[in-house]
Amino acid sequence: MNARFTALIACLALASAPAAGRVAKVHEPAAQTGQKPASKAAHKTAHKPAKKKPAGKTTPAAIAKAYAAMSADERLAIQSDLAWTGYYDGPPGGDFDDERVIDAVKLFQKASKDKETGVLNEEERAHLAAAAEPAQRAVGWRLIDDPAIGARFGLPEKLVSPLGASRTGSRWNSGHSQIEINDFQLSEASLPALFEAERKAPRGRRVEASTLKPDSYVISGTQGLKNFVTRAESGGSAVRGITVLYDQATVGVMAPVAIAVANSFRGFPDPRAALPPGQRAVEYGTAIVADRSGALIAAGQDTADCTAITVPPFGHAARIAEDKASGLALLRLYGARELVPATLADEGQGDDLLLVGVADPSAQQGGDVVTKAAAHRDGQSIAPTPDPGFSGAAAIDARGRFAGTVELKSVADAAGHVTRQATLIPAAAVRAFLTGHGVTPPPGQGGGIEQSVLRVICVRQ
Repeated sequence: MNARFTALIACLALASAPAAGRVAKVHEPAAQTGQKPASKAAHKTAHKPAKKKPAGKTTPAAIAKAYAAMSADERLAIQSDLAWTGYYDGPPGGDFDDERVIDAVKLFQKASKDKETGVLNEEERAHLAAAAEPAQRAVGWRLIDDPAIGARFGLPEKLVSPLGASRTGSRWNSGHSQIEINDFQLSEASLPALFEAERKAPRGRRVEASTLKPDSYVISGTQGLKNFVTRAESGGSAVRGITVLYDQATVGVMAPVAIAVANSFRGFPDPRAALPPGQRAVEYGTAIVADRSGALIAAGQDTADCTAITVPPFGHAARIAEDKASGLALLRLYGARELVPATLADEGQGDDLLLVGVADPSAQQGGDVVTKAAAHRDGQSIAPTPDPGFSGAAAIDARGRFAGTVELKSVADAAGHVTRQATLIPAAAVRAFLTGHGVTPPPGQGGGIEQSVLRVICVRQ
């Protein structure tokens, strides 16, 4: 296992090194910096990172104002992408008062043959995000929600595996613990006091950079023979955080990963905030009972590539068909009793709809009850966008007739901003998909739609 992990690290370093060079307008800056090509170098030497500046060196006022106008999430994302592409290797935290970050932006602009302003325009931001993607794919980067503490963050799933619960959170590590990732939650904790305690413990920790803000802190340095990064956020009387430790032999791959993990950490995420496009490790959606034998309609994207699909309280479900054109999937519950099929034969009319589904646990404080949301249809678009978990939910008209199902997606624009969008899969498409797979919903039968919608949980590895 150790040899296999070492080989994987080496392959990932080679695979991710030239990431930025494969994006339009982004060129390898080695000839400009005097650095040799990084064909066998670690990821962070694919580009020459911005040089460390003396402490207290401040960002020019105009540039500082431009970054201050951005959201904290966008600043964190830019810093992470600069790390992924090898232009930045300083501490995480999205602090653009550190001129090393601005210098990294200028290095990227120079490599892209753009004007070196230190501030990315929308096109440059899109190029930087695209340049980061190969390195992210190489390590299996995925954003997850950890139900143990309620936090959201990214994990390099090709490098680490879950170890289970710890006393204060959850743990992940590589085969021989070359890489360790631990999140934590402390109740009734003082952020400044914890910051000071983390700077001093455990023994053997040497802090190289640390920043305390009113609602968060970042600490990085060395701990024994490992490098470490810790980031924490406060919410009410609780503090949630994450620590990444990695052997110094893995620094070429893990330095940018550690920055990205720390910067992606949201200790108290908005349950209605959009997630980046792509699959989640645990996906919550809604399924609609189509007949008494256990046929269920669900969203195709939410039930794809699942290691296991569960429909509480009935248990395991099998995914037996999919229609990529409509975005629907057919699930089957075997041996389930007392299912109440929805009335799908009628055609809903009008643009005012009621959406009936089971919202994500994060949107209902861990609950699993059927919830409703009023919405309006404009063509196939639905507004306002319902909560996470409503993908696959039923849409009914003012008279309670079935109008279709909800398709809920996260969409990123050219600047990397992510929004959630909801569209309606019409009732006719749902019926055509069902009859095409031998399922005929009972016309004019079934109970209220609330009895016919169930939560569906997809677990991926």
